[in-house]
Amino acid sequence: MMKKISVIILGLLLVSAAAAEEVDRTLDAAPDGQVDISNIAGSITVKGWSRDQVEVTGTLGKKVEELVFERDGDTVTIKVKVPKRSGRGIDSDLYISVPQNSSIDVSAVSADIDVSDVKGEQELNTVSGDVTTEAAGEDVAAESVSGDVEVRGENKDCETEANTVSGDVTLFRVAGEVNAESVSGDVIVDEGSFNRVDLSTVNGELIFQSALRKDGKLSAETVNGDVDVEFVGDVSAKIDVSTFNGRIRNCFGPDATRTSKYTPGWGLNFTEGDGDGRVEISTMNGGVNLCRK
Repeated sequence: MMKKISVIILGLLLVSAAAAEEVDRTLDAAPDGQVDISNIAGSITVKGWSRDQVEVTGTLGKKVEELVFERDGDTVTIKVKVPKRSGRGIDSDLYISVPQNSSIDVSAVSADIDVSDVKGEQELNTVSGDVTTEAAGEDVAAESVSGDVEVRGENKDCETEANTVSGDVTLFRVAGEVNAESVSGDVIVDEGSFNRVDLSTVNGELIFQSALRKDGKLSAETVNGDVDVEFVGDVSAKIDVSTFNGRIRNCFGPDATRTSKYTPGWGLNFTEGDGDGRVEISTMNGGVNLCRK
């Protein structure tokens, strides 16, 4: 009986060894260079560190052809190569350390992307998976087709683009300019400070709880969902709010009025402060809450 158990355990160990290849490779890199990363399936975790090196650890799927890991000038390329008709067995989990000031371009098909402590520009794209990253003052573009997108910042100005088709978008303590969009999901912006904000979703709520700067512009539009805008601090803007099937609650004073006696829509137009900026809010099926936090 013991001999049979030993054979089974040995067999499982051999199968496990054949299923995944361990990776542990390092290259010298420029302190503020470019790192391009591509992995079809599995996961990609990128972390900035103080060394002028790029390190890749993790596991490769059993059907992976090779891991391309090379440097050309100031650009380091990391790419998981798989057969054209790959099917199963290509899931690879990569853990990548890069110089903190690197700029990164990360692409995946069926994989989550998780980035931290990277101070350069970021372009992050996956088809099926979540994208999570930190903004540290350089531009960030994060996109998923089916998955959530989350960007956390340090209130340093940059341009942030965050988009998904099916999932939520959450931006926390980012600043400067933002374009955030979901087709089916909520869009949330919290504890930021902005010159320009464009928020949109088809089926979901829009939540903005941040500061709009002097001459700032905010556009928030949804088809099916509520819009909740709470300004942090004073706001100075011309404000235009409209709904087709939903009420408007305004803490700044003026009441909304019916847009037509024949339709259920409501509208609200007024100027707050000196009217330096511009705020446009609209929803087809949902209510609007407009207030100061």
